[in-house]
Amino acid sequence: MLQTKSRNDFKSQNSKFISNSYWITTFGCQMNKADSERMAGILENLGYIRAEDEFEADLVLYNTCTIRDSAEQKVYSYLGRQAKRKHKIPELKLVIAGCLAQQEGASLLRKVPELDLVMGPQHVNNLENLLERVDSGNQVVATEDVYISEDITNARRESGICAWVNIIYGCNERCSYCVVPSVRGKEQSRLPLAIKDEIKSLAKNNYKEITLLGQNIDAYGRDLSGRFIEGSDTTSLSDLLEYIHDINGIKRIRFATSHPRYFSKKLIQTCLQLEKVCEHFHIPFQSGNNEILRLMSRGYTVDKYKKIIDNIRSLMPHASITADAIVAFPGETENQFRDTLKLINDIGFDLVNTAAYSPRPNTPAAKWTNQIPEDIKKDRLNELNETVELNSRKRNQRYLYENENILIEGYNPKNLSQLMGRTRTNRLTFVEIPPEKKHLDFIGNEINVKIKEVRSFSLSGVMLDR
Repeated sequence: MLQTKSRNDFKSQNSKFISNSYWITTFGCQMNKADSERMAGILENLGYIRAEDEFEADLVLYNTCTIRDSAEQKVYSYLGRQAKRKHKIPELKLVIAGCLAQQEGASLLRKVPELDLVMGPQHVNNLENLLERVDSGNQVVATEDVYISEDITNARRESGICAWVNIIYGCNERCSYCVVPSVRGKEQSRLPLAIKDEIKSLAKNNYKEITLLGQNIDAYGRDLSGRFIEGSDTTSLSDLLEYIHDINGIKRIRFATSHPRYFSKKLIQTCLQLEKVCEHFHIPFQSGNNEILRLMSRGYTVDKYKKIIDNIRSLMPHASITADAIVAFPGETENQFRDTLKLINDIGFDLVNTAAYSPRPNTPAAKWTNQIPEDIKKDRLNELNETVELNSRKRNQRYLYENENILIEGYNPKNLSQLMGRTRTNRLTFVEIPPEKKHLDFIGNEINVKIKEVRSFSLSGVMLDR
């Protein structure tokens, strides 16, 4: 059933209002993307259909991030547009989920009284019951700590080839800048059998690659007993990789995000021995200066971080190393900032996700008086990004004219004559389709590609065989 409502204050045009349709906008990390897929699966199981446009849906859900202030402000901008829309369409359900929802809780109802549901990350699996309360005429806030059940929903996944698989929720670390532990709760490892069953189901549905997810994935299993994996005295990420490795149909296994404090040589050796585990490690370093790392409460030194990279490259020289870095942390001097640039140049990362420090509520660093001025933050971030791009381009030279195995995930949306996929080292690659092979279906297949062109963050090549 279609109902047409005027919304002249939105782009000065009319929009269709489609009953039982939904729209989800996801902000932030891979964990949020995985949560959004699960919530989409719940909604479709309830009979909702995915809308073509945000302003056609009668249920709009924002799955939010609070790691930086800019992410928060973007959410409030989106909410403001939908709040105005709800004045014209009272039946619109407006939902805010994720880390900002957990952080702000009931105060969001005072800021945006048009909201119907505020729900933290631990309540994703309970979306159906929460919506029933909304349908009964209630404004609902669900941010209390709960144990995340193993009743993992049937996610509506964005890809038909690659899938996220949560293996541990929450985080027990207390980095002085980070809000994640207070919004995602304590660490909760999923049981190995439940994880294996989920991956088996994915394999039966022709998924080829899985990425194991955790805020601190190296912590997996430390809240479990080894009895959950037969024959093992412990339950660790290494044990889990061995436990799931032989699932038929899965070709590639990845994991993220690692913490240098817990990253072990045993894990590197396990990855080397297991053929399906890809040669890619994402290990945030955050700063190249020991004093800043101490103030961040990271629990390692620059030398320890370098030793981890040395261990990886001694065993897996071709491996891709990616990381996260923060500049302009409170009190960071120019020389300390230069230490971060030096570490990037010394190691030669394939990619570094960068950010200027942003004070977050309920974190120690937000209260310190030695905050860095915004103009210095901007300048340091720009210089950091330039350094990262130069290093990425340099690292990519190793692919030029080499043959790489590419798992094809789809077509290049900007050029449908090209396939799009990734190397085992997670480098995005575009592949020209030979005219005589345009009728063939390559999606989900691994193909050999000769790399002909390298850029800072992607590759291009030609197909060698089917």
